[in-house]
Amino acid sequence: MSEVTTGRRRPGRRPGSADTRGEIMAAARRTFAEKGFDKATIRGIAREAGVDPALVHHYFTSKEGLFVAAMELPVNPEEIIPLLVAGPREETGERLVRFILTITADAQARQPVLALMRTAMTNEQVVGMIREFMTHALLEKVGEALGVSPLRMEAAFAQMFGVVLVRYVIRLEPIASVGIEELVALLAPTVQRYIDGT
Repeated sequence: MSEVTTGRRRPGRRPGSADTRGEIMAAARRTFAEKGFDKATIRGIAREAGVDPALVHHYFTSKEGLFVAAMELPVNPEEIIPLLVAGPREETGERLVRFILTITADAQARQPVLALMRTAMTNEQVVGMIREFMTHALLEKVGEALGVSPLRMEAAFAQMFGVVLVRYVIRLEPIASVGIEELVALLAPTVQRYIDGT
């Protein structure tokens, strides 16, 4: 018996679409923009894209993974958090600073991040979506893994956010052109103090 004669549609990819992954990402962008990160669901995004939720999980694994892909972010928190919290606690500040400075040094990886930062400065919907993602997918998870309070994690993130903004948007010298290792040496002790609570 065929799908037509039974009146049932098989789950997964709908017929006739060559770019299902792209359509899921387009639906995710619309849904995240409309509802924010917290209220968006895999089921709702799948419904918007006209596919089964299992297909969204197949392509993106999780809501965080889908957000990263849809917003073209250079890293997925699910992959990077274990690397940031692994190793000696007294080196966490250095790992965090080096990671952020290294990833943003790559112009191709940096562009989507800078575009989101610029948009967030003028668009309340976007800033809400980014705030929810940063809080729930990144900062809370790192803070919980390290036993660091939300205030201290946000202060550490704000420190690095400011450096990226000054280095790549405002391009204030000498921060804009100084080497990564010099900035790591300067910033890591401050970020480590946030983490240690000293």
